[in-house]
Amino acid sequence: MERARRRDKLGRMEAWRRTYWAVWVANFVTAVGMQSFLPFFPGHLRLLGVEDPDALAAWSGVVYGAAPLSAALMAPLWGSLGDRVGRRAMVLRAMLAIAVFVGLMALARTPGELLALRILQGLFSGFLAPSMTLVSVSAPAERQGAISGSLQMAMASGSIVGPVIGGLVRAAAGVREVYFGVSAAALLSALLVAVLASEPPTAVPARARSLAPSAVLGAAVEDLRGMARLPILRAALIVLFVVQLGMGSTNPLLELYVEDLWTGDPDLVPMWTGAAFSAAAVANVVAMPLWGRSGDRRGHGPMLVRCAVWSALALLLHALVPGAGALIAVRAILGAGTAGTGPLAFGVAAAETSVDRRGGAFGVVFSARALALAVAASLGGAASALVGIRGLYALGGLLVLGAAWGARAAVRGLPARPPGSPDRPDGDRVLHNR
Repeated sequence: MERARRRDKLGRMEAWRRTYWAVWVANFVTAVGMQSFLPFFPGHLRLLGVEDPDALAAWSGVVYGAAPLSAALMAPLWGSLGDRVGRRAMVLRAMLAIAVFVGLMALARTPGELLALRILQGLFSGFLAPSMTLVSVSAPAERQGAISGSLQMAMASGSIVGPVIGGLVRAAAGVREVYFGVSAAALLSALLVAVLASEPPTAVPARARSLAPSAVLGAAVEDLRGMARLPILRAALIVLFVVQLGMGSTNPLLELYVEDLWTGDPDLVPMWTGAAFSAAAVANVVAMPLWGRSGDRRGHGPMLVRCAVWSALALLLHALVPGAGALIAVRAILGAGTAGTGPLAFGVAAAETSVDRRGGAFGVVFSARALALAVAASLGGAASALVGIRGLYALGGLLVLGAAWGARAAVRGLPARPPGSPDRPDGDRVLHNR
């Protein structure tokens, strides 16, 4: 009997590890594909007849931001549906939607058609939250932060590699061929998840299988209400939103800031701008799993506050840098600090919600981050016109510092315990299916 139980335990461990690696590779491949076309919307819009510089800038911003905004609105609903039909189905839905809608972008004839496809892509193809939920519901409770950090590291790594591959394919074959390549990559990712990933049957309770639109919408609303009643989860969402807002509002203006700081050959400004972006991206990839593991050991909530303080100080340092070289160093500090916000916020959601509500909770966390990024660019442009770029960095740092200070009371004294631990004093606060 004991031997049979041991074999069953080893089998479950092998299943979650196989699921983890299948999802990790699928996320990396899909992220590479997505990032291979996102930087090149201006070139595609020129092919579609947009020549005026102001119109080109406007269309590029709208097309770029359409998918994150629509994804932010839909993520809680997809999460609640995943809690009913299974998270593996939601991952497959998202990747197949990328294959369809991104592939169709190659055939767009007008800017309006391209925008419509971006909106549809965002509505149906958010894959990060269901991917993380799929692994989370079968992985050990004490590994939630590390797993979240690693899966998001796959996404961040794809954002480094993707633009390079997209640029090479675009130069060799054309913009439309990039979209077809992304579509094929998404199909391969879906096949990998379909063949290798699995989900424990107990992760989807039979009583929660109603697929009526009213039931799914009601569950999403109940998830939001339940999470609003949990102080630590509410604080985590606010911190995540404000950190992403502070970072996202300044990123589009980085090239202009480099122009102000650089005193050498103006032709080198693009090189220095690229170096500044890369410094943050590389530091982000390196630090992300470290933050996740620290959250598993010391508590995701307290570590999220530390992460926010780090990010706030890095933003404030941006306002004080004397030159482009110092800016690159500070960018690396910022990338390392903001790397923890996603893994730690998802870790808080995993610790504070039961398995049968995990998809809805992760969907709300994803929505908070996506919504911040969707609105950050326009807010940053308006604010910089009033206070300047240095003032914008200072304002962002102060806002993040305020959010971190406000979250201290919610996370103070909480132990680093997974849900279900016998000595977890706040276990009755975990959000369950009612």
